[in-house]
Amino acid sequence: MKNSEALLSYIREGRTMNQREKLWLIVSLSIPSILAQISATVMFFIDASMVGHLGAKASAAIGLVETTGWLLGGLASAANMGFSVQVAHFIGANDFEAARRVLRQSLVCSLIWALAISLTALLISPYLPYWMGGSEEIAHDASLYFAIIGLCGIFFQMEGLAGSMLKCSGNMKIPSILNIGMCVMDVVFNYIFIYMLDMGVKGAAMGTGVAELITAGLMLYFLLYRSDMLSLFGEKRKGKDKEQAYLYRPKSDVVGTAFKIGAPMGLQHLLMGSAQIVSTLIVAPLGTIAIAAHSLAITVESLCYMPGYGIAEAATTLVGQGIGAGQKALTRSFARMSVGLGIGVMTMMGILMWIFAPELMGIMSPVEEVIVQGTEVLRIEAWAEPMFAAAIVCNGVFIGAGDTMIPAAMSLCSMWFVRLTLAASLAPRFGLKGVWTAMAIELIFRGSIFLVRLFKGGWSEKLRIKN
Repeated sequence: MKNSEALLSYIREGRTMNQREKLWLIVSLSIPSILAQISATVMFFIDASMVGHLGAKASAAIGLVETTGWLLGGLASAANMGFSVQVAHFIGANDFEAARRVLRQSLVCSLIWALAISLTALLISPYLPYWMGGSEEIAHDASLYFAIIGLCGIFFQMEGLAGSMLKCSGNMKIPSILNIGMCVMDVVFNYIFIYMLDMGVKGAAMGTGVAELITAGLMLYFLLYRSDMLSLFGEKRKGKDKEQAYLYRPKSDVVGTAFKIGAPMGLQHLLMGSAQIVSTLIVAPLGTIAIAAHSLAITVESLCYMPGYGIAEAATTLVGQGIGAGQKALTRSFARMSVGLGIGVMTMMGILMWIFAPELMGIMSPVEEVIVQGTEVLRIEAWAEPMFAAAIVCNGVFIGAGDTMIPAAMSLCSMWFVRLTLAASLAPRFGLKGVWTAMAIELIFRGSIFLVRLFKGGWSEKLRIKN
């Protein structure tokens, strides 16, 4: 079987692939990304376990502001995808110079965006724990944790941009290896800051920040100096594009297209993140134990759905390059096969999560009440994993096609009108189990409507980027 680089060239050259070659290409691009996603989850798993062993208050402090951190991270990712999808389309069209033009401008725009996000996080950090309904006993640690994570947002933004650009060019291995390395560094630095320097919750944030800084530097090096298609400096570009070496000023065509792709994603992340915050507000009155169990169970569940995100990243690359090359039939085939693979993998992960829920929660916390509540909600969520996979991978397909507006609206309606409505009505009567039952129902609904859109095919008629 040919390697992934050779098969990716088939897309750009308009050559045909049989079913076995298409499946192999999806798998070969997915595996490095899945490993990176799982390693990132293991990193958070170990982080949460380290903090969890400091007590329920420490876990609750991080859990209280965690969803707001996801919101800001989602806004950073939306900006990155607005540019990297353009790069995937240009690469599919064999226009590498246009792809590098987009890359130059993305570096400037993403840096400005990252600074704005970090400043926002720093300004709201003293007030956020109280807005979230946290008690005085956990507010100080929660505020300090969020402020440090927010200040490190620039590292997260640039690491994400470089990794996304490499992946959209078809290079899944380097970003995956570096992300796995970041996980290892995070555990080491967290151990140093949390235990050896006795910094507690603050140490968890600092350890993560240092790991992100080192990884961002390495990721940018491989993108800007070593990439065959996208390098801007070094031997690969020596004597080439000299007249364009310093053209980093954002232009209306590139930024406008990035806005069309990224703005709906950013709005989706903003409102979805807000919904997660509202969900935390629903859980907060249930008490410190419930907040801790909710936060730790989310970390455990992420072990289950991270493979779906890995396959979604491969789908974004394949669909993006397929759209750029004008190969619509091949693009649809990649989309449907990717979604099927995602559903199969996450179904197996859901079964394992249901079986081993008590043991996984036991690793996260020594508090018996936290383990019991976490086990109950994980076993509820396990039933939703197949359709959650459908939603995740379909969304990756739509992003690759530049189709972000309608899927964003679908996700938002599902979250706000199904999950939160049900959670608010079920929580007073059933507690944390009611909140997670609402979550499972919503994920099944969202996966179903995404599958309908996938098979209707309107997404594949979306934009074809022009130079």
